[in-house]
Amino acid sequence: MKSFPHSPVTCDDDYDPYSLTVETAQICILNAVSPLEATEVVDLRSALGRVLAEDACAAVAVPAATNSAMDGYALRGAGLPASGKRSLEVVGVSRAGVPYRGEVQSRQCVRIFTGAVMPEGTDTVVMQEQVERRGDLAVFGSEVKPGQNVRQVGEDVAVGQIVLARGRRLTPADLGVLAGQGLAQVAVYRRLRVALFTTGDELLEPGEELAEGGLYDSNRYTLLGMLQRLGVEVREFGIVGDSREQLESVLSEAAADADAIVSTGGVSVGEYDLVREVLERVGSIEFWKIAMKPGRPITFGNIGRAVFFGLPGNPVAAMVTFYQFVQPALRRMMGEQPLPAVLSFKAICVSKLRKRPGRVEFQRGVVEPDGEGRMVVRKTGQQGSGILTSMSQANCFIVLPLDSGPVEPGTLVEVQPFFGLV
Repeated sequence: MKSFPHSPVTCDDDYDPYSLTVETAQICILNAVSPLEATEVVDLRSALGRVLAEDACAAVAVPAATNSAMDGYALRGAGLPASGKRSLEVVGVSRAGVPYRGEVQSRQCVRIFTGAVMPEGTDTVVMQEQVERRGDLAVFGSEVKPGQNVRQVGEDVAVGQIVLARGRRLTPADLGVLAGQGLAQVAVYRRLRVALFTTGDELLEPGEELAEGGLYDSNRYTLLGMLQRLGVEVREFGIVGDSREQLESVLSEAAADADAIVSTGGVSVGEYDLVREVLERVGSIEFWKIAMKPGRPITFGNIGRAVFFGLPGNPVAAMVTFYQFVQPALRRMMGEQPLPAVLSFKAICVSKLRKRPGRVEFQRGVVEPDGEGRMVVRKTGQQGSGILTSMSQANCFIVLPLDSGPVEPGTLVEVQPFFGLV
């Protein structure tokens, strides 16, 4: 168990000497987690979004035979004229799955369709739009180049080639690649098991009557959606009240089966913020403060073999910390290697942004082209960590560095688009 120095710094302060930087916290978390070892074999139809547990090697060349890339006529390129026109006899047809069986001579050609095997003796396909047909003759001009419009054996995939590496999260195109190798099943890492709960006596389930001073539990539904996007198995423990005994019981039960535990609330310094206290008793804490806004109070540790992420109770802070810390860790635990880089780029900020040095800020914005070839970004109204609509309306984070101050309109800023992140 680590000990943490007392600090009077609050969540409203911009500088805290005991807070980790965002980059240090990300590295610390990724170094603390390991990929699953357990695997399973699933039907290819069920493999979308799963992570490959072994390399997929090609047993079949793609294409398996030299074939036509166009509808047209197959012939010997060397026999075409350097100028003028030349007529060749059409001696047959080659269709996909029904090849022409004879050998094509120098003054002959074969009508061929896309994907059909090139007949013996041919090496060139002339698209039908460039050919004049006169009965059994096809007339060709000099604009034809030998070897054109032909797909060679193995030009896409060669036999023995690793077509998809272990650790890859399978996309729709990947399923097609595997199907093209004749694979009906594939080995993947088992699904990650994640326990989820929220904390606070004030929380109510949607559908219940809202009591005075109560809040509906929006965080759990937001986190549930983010976890489902990742394809993990979620076990919900509902709302845990502000009780040390109840919290300890839930943590112990969750740790018995889960690979990871995610909670929100109870990680700050209030009298009823009990998560850190209980976690220190039943597990261990690696850190609990990060120099960022929103989201300074985040507790990372473990209970037995299960890693624990205690996220802030404010809705935006919970989402920001999930995307910056929890999601990369879970993807590594799921076996995904290498982890996809978070896309970011510069855009012109058209809003005035408030910011004081001391923390990295993840403000919510809308990035879009301005019609003049530039990307511009504007903030989504109020940026408080409790304003969940600022995330719902946004399509990116505006990332403001640790030491930066206020941002004036016209300034270049870094943005992380939600596309590929959420």
